Amino acid sequence: MIAPNFKRRLSGVTSTIVQLLPLQVKRIAIASMGPDVLPEAVPRLAWLSLPTLWRKPREKPFRIWHARRNTEMLPGIIMRDVLRMPLRLVFTSAAQREHSAYTRFLINRMDRVIATSTRSGSFLKVPHRVIMHGIDCDRFSPDGPMPALEPNLAGRKIVGCSGRIRHQKGTDIFVDAMIAVLKDRPDWVAVMTGRTTSEHADFARRLRDRIDKAGMTDRILLVGEVEDIAPWFRRFDLYVAPPRNEGFGLTPLEAMASGTPVVATDAGAFRELIVEGKTGTVVDSFSSEAIAAAVALYMDDDSKRRAASKAALAHVRTYFPLEREAGEIETVYEELWSGANSDRSTRGSRNS
Repeated sequence: MIAPNFKRRLSGVTSTIVQLLPLQVKRIAIASMGPDVLPEAVPRLAWLSLPTLWRKPREKPFRIWHARRNTEMLPGIIMRDVLRMPLRLVFTSAAQREHSAYTRFLINRMDRVIATSTRSGSFLKVPHRVIMHGIDCDRFSPDGPMPALEPNLAGRKIVGCSGRIRHQKGTDIFVDAMIAVLKDRPDWVAVMTGRTTSEHADFARRLRDRIDKAGMTDRILLVGEVEDIAPWFRRFDLYVAPPRNEGFGLTPLEAMASGTPVVATDAGAFRELIVEGKTGTVVDSFSSEAIAAAVALYMDDDSKRRAASKAALAHVRTYFPLEREAGEIETVYEELWSGANSDRSTRGSRNS
């Protein structure tokens, strides 16, 4: 099993590979291939090993190439159909939009297709199976170390937001909502974690200017990229996921697995992750007003927040453990190896 990772920068896809492969390798022979940017715990296959892919593996009729990006589907097709390597191709789609003609062309040539949510599956024109992402419930849990806090955060409740600082991620929505709700709630502060890349530096600067102008410099903090986000999810009393566009979106699961209720926009798979009114709230519009109104309900009601925290923890541990995702993906692999016809019959059906 090969899970290519051809992107150098951290992304949601990369995060999935980093979490899944160390767990999968305990059960199947699997490795990643691509730039040497993954942690040591992720099994990797060197580029020099490519010629060995012409040989069948000892215990299986072929290898499986599990792509998660266009740039990974195309090499798989070339290796299987042009170089005649004994490979079968699996693709996981998280896109929440209509695929381009080129992407559809690639997807039509996959042997199996997985969608990460019902919503992403609705944009596929081929048979597929929905396998939602899971989360490492040992790493993300209410128990463990807390982050080192700045003095003005000690003793205060924190509403958190994590992700790259950019328009797509709705960081400005979060900032505007916090300016509105924190004004009358002195016991609360807001913290944003996440990297700002050079192309979004002006966007981040305008956000800081907005915070300064509102007199919230010590109440709304951009702490940048952190080495380990798990302690922060543990420390957050409430989490906000405000993106305008998202593929799947793991952060609500990471927050809920840490016992933190979530307020989110209707992006990614958030409606399929959050139990409305029990583990959090999904708002209908991408507006700071909608986020502020939903957040205020949790800020002002400790019992509501505690109940949502308890429900969120139980929900993720029951339905979204990483082991469940790994097991369901392994079932797809085994069906391919055994010649089962549950999703797509044969390679000839790719053009149907």
